[in-house]
Amino acid sequence: MVTVDITMVIQMINMVVLMFLLNGVLYKPIKKILQERSEKMQGMQNDVAKFEENARLRQEEVDAKMSKASGKAKAALDAARAEAQAAGDEKMASIKAEVDEFKETQLAEINTQIDTAQQELKANLDGFATDMASKILGRAL
Repeated sequence: MVTVDITMVIQMINMVVLMFLLNGVLYKPIKKILQERSEKMQGMQNDVAKFEENARLRQEEVDAKMSKASGKAKAALDAARAEAQAAGDEKMASIKAEVDEFKETQLAEINTQIDTAQQELKANLDGFATDMASKILGRAL
């Protein structure tokens, strides 16, 4: 059984003193350390957020510069292609003109050879006709 006597009062006083001592020695310092840690963590989270924002802004800058550089490179490539195409077209036109000129000279030369051959054949036509008639008839005409 529990009896109420002086030891119970002393134990209650002892518990109250222990609570005040523990509160002053243990609980308040631990609460203070936890509060400081919480503030430090909050500060670190703010720093991380700032760094992430800076990283995002720099990435956007890099992306914009890359896009601009890509546009310039594409424009330069298109200009080079157009220049090469123009040079190729010009070269093809000059080669075609040379080929056409060569073709015309060859056709003119062939036409003159044909005309010369026709004139020679017409000149020798009487001789050929006489030779053939003599071979067909088997006697000289």
